[in-house]
Amino acid sequence: MALSYESSGVRYDQLDAFKRACQREAKTTANLLESHGYLEPATIRGESAYLIEAPDHYLAHVEEGLGTKNLVADAVYAQSGRCFYREIGIDTVATIVNDLATCGALPISVAMHAAVGDSNWFADEHRATQLVSGFAEGCRQAGAVWGGGETPTLRGIVETPSIVLAGSAIGKIAPKSLRIVGDVQDGDSIIFLASSGVQTNGLTLCRKIAESLPQGYATPIGDGRSYGEALLAPSVIYVAFVHECQRRGIKLNYVSHVTGHGWRKLMRLEEPFVYEITNPGPMPTLFRFMMEAGPIAMKEAYATYNMGVGFAAYVAPSLVEATLEAARASGYTAWDAGRVHKDGVRKSVEVSSLEISFSGESLQVR
Repeated sequence: MALSYESSGVRYDQLDAFKRACQREAKTTANLLESHGYLEPATIRGESAYLIEAPDHYLAHVEEGLGTKNLVADAVYAQSGRCFYREIGIDTVATIVNDLATCGALPISVAMHAAVGDSNWFADEHRATQLVSGFAEGCRQAGAVWGGGETPTLRGIVETPSIVLAGSAIGKIAPKSLRIVGDVQDGDSIIFLASSGVQTNGLTLCRKIAESLPQGYATPIGDGRSYGEALLAPSVIYVAFVHECQRRGIKLNYVSHVTGHGWRKLMRLEEPFVYEITNPGPMPTLFRFMMEAGPIAMKEAYATYNMGVGFAAYVAPSLVEATLEAARASGYTAWDAGRVHKDGVRKSVEVSSLEISFSGESLQVR
């Protein structure tokens, strides 16, 4: 029987319904910005970052959580003695600042939220030091200061051996013309930037697969790494790509952080477009292993995981080569993956070479 993300206990329809309810109620508070000299830009609700507008700049704010990836690190630590909490620290920053960068904001300050069920979690000095080191490294990669944080002990809410990692960031767009507003046009090109693996999404299903493997996280996946090692590769931080495009004057019509909802996130814009992917790129060994071990059907895999693509940028066709060069110059693997088409009122992602199609109704984040 094929596995799905829903079978692992995660239902996006329920999560997204709550998020939409939050957006509706939150919008009723927008008028309170005026007393601070700010306004709420139109159509910002439902985007990855929240913006507030001043006469000469925007401020951006994001709150994000790591999810359950650290439970993989805990299991690998117990099984092998190898500590991957430096990678977990980088992951925590990445999931925050990558969302922030989608609007064109560069991170200024990042804060950590680390909740435990028992303060004894911090008694493992090596693990705690690795987490701190990784979080600081993530901030350096993002060009942001580590500004503060909170370390509550929540006995009865957080399970005793675990830690819940999350955080927030503040960023700025100045001048205002650098804001990425979502003005995608018919015929625009889609540029993919490679991921390092699962990054920070779908780990609940990854853990379910590990439970079915005789060697668990020590299982070789075929590229010289164990399953646990591959899952714990630190996430790519894409801030430098956005910054380099800004520095070179390359207009990004839209960008998407390909995390939860997998490739369905390519159609996050509310406007109906068909996103035709003609060059999906090579599937990393890790995802092939997971699809076989699960088993996970092809469409389910692309609906849940980034499948090797962590960030997507939408640009005018004339800017494809310049965008690819900016990506490579700032250290990323990138390629021209497809095109955006206007097709009446239809909204979908189409990957004909893989026989995969996602309708607009499959992504309800607004």
